[in-house]
Amino acid sequence: MKVGIDSIAFNIPKLHLPIKTLAENRNIEPDKLIKGLGLQKMSFPDVYQDVVTFGANAVYKLIQQENLNPKDIARIYVGTESGVDSSKPIASYITELLEQKLGVGNFNNCDTLDMTFACIGAIDALQTTLDFIRLNPNKKAIVVATDNAKYDLNSTGEYTQGAGAIALLITANPRVLSFSKEVGVATQGVFDFFKPRRYVSKKDILNTTDNPEWFGIQENEIAFYKEQPVFDGHYSNQCYINRTYEAYSHYKEITNQTGVLYQNWENILMHLPYCYQARRTFVEIYSKENNLTDDIKTIAKSTEYLEFVTKTIFPSEIASGQVGNMYTGSIFLGMLSTLCFHLQNDADLIGKKMGFIAYGSGSKSKVFEAEVESDWKTIIAKTQLFEALSNSTEIDFGTYISLYKKEQKHAVLVPKNEFVLDYIEKEKPMLIGARYYKFV
Repeated sequence: MKVGIDSIAFNIPKLHLPIKTLAENRNIEPDKLIKGLGLQKMSFPDVYQDVVTFGANAVYKLIQQENLNPKDIARIYVGTESGVDSSKPIASYITELLEQKLGVGNFNNCDTLDMTFACIGAIDALQTTLDFIRLNPNKKAIVVATDNAKYDLNSTGEYTQGAGAIALLITANPRVLSFSKEVGVATQGVFDFFKPRRYVSKKDILNTTDNPEWFGIQENEIAFYKEQPVFDGHYSNQCYINRTYEAYSHYKEITNQTGVLYQNWENILMHLPYCYQARRTFVEIYSKENNLTDDIKTIAKSTEYLEFVTKTIFPSEIASGQVGNMYTGSIFLGMLSTLCFHLQNDADLIGKKMGFIAYGSGSKSKVFEAEVESDWKTIIAKTQLFEALSNSTEIDFGTYISLYKKEQKHAVLVPKNEFVLDYIEKEKPMLIGARYYKFV
């Protein structure tokens, strides 16, 4: 029995900052980012958007697109590293919002859960859901990847920012992709990229030696959470290379393959924290599989490798360069970009395999395969990914800074037919911090 992706929907910001604009305002040569990293646009949320609205809108679109009965959805599992609460999962917000449109109680029997492991969390959610469907082939489930990749201003991560959500309908006998049971895995506990709880003493804030209660906080130390990560770009890149090669080797081992594994794959789908990450790092696997002894930089510039990249990796980069980093959703955006590219070119993919090489800082990689199913074109044609990307609205640098610092009070674009963040409770003692959403 085959199990996999039966349909796909997405929701991304409607706003973008051109990378050229960012580069010029940061005194960076634009071609360093455009030609060097493949970046074109950086998507950015409007004031009414967050990871909950991205996720809920993607799932609602998927339900409408496939005319799904909400009561038939057995689970909604979310992969994210941008949670809005340390206890209440995004998945529970999503069902709450969906019931506003689809009827109260329609998701009473739907299992909900968030999974967090940096950028690989949605892959973990996918794989546990695939196992669930293998055990319950008559059920339907949805996996959601939703994130907002936000970095410090003027940091080396700023130009890789992006946001959005991908929703995947997981069923038996899927129409788009079916997945292998075998999964290569590699893990190592490291601090290449993380979002810690941070602490500051009250005396540093209030200029006092006492410990007065402050906004309900009785401890002398105040814990706070910052959306932007602590990261070491060079070290994280090396961890990415090490884990992906180890997971790739593990997959070869458990599937008893001794040849060049990637030659089985029509396309290679990797986590893309920036557009050209895959082509820049897969060269390590490429050189080892082919027993090449030349310098890595020489191999990366060779005609053979560049032709290989154009055929196998380039299709996944098209959307990435126009959206930016989506953390857990990046590998799935690359997958959708690849399928849309082949649809555009009327390619015959039925029965061909895609290789997935996922990565999450902290760190872990997973490698597995998917086979393209017979009705993939019909489903992918519904998504209209490239059309949505071309309709994005450009913002200027001042608007970007105002949105980034949350100084912007009014929406740049008027929302329409979508879930939006309405307000966050600040007065009622038993509901302080509760987030409320509505459909407009």
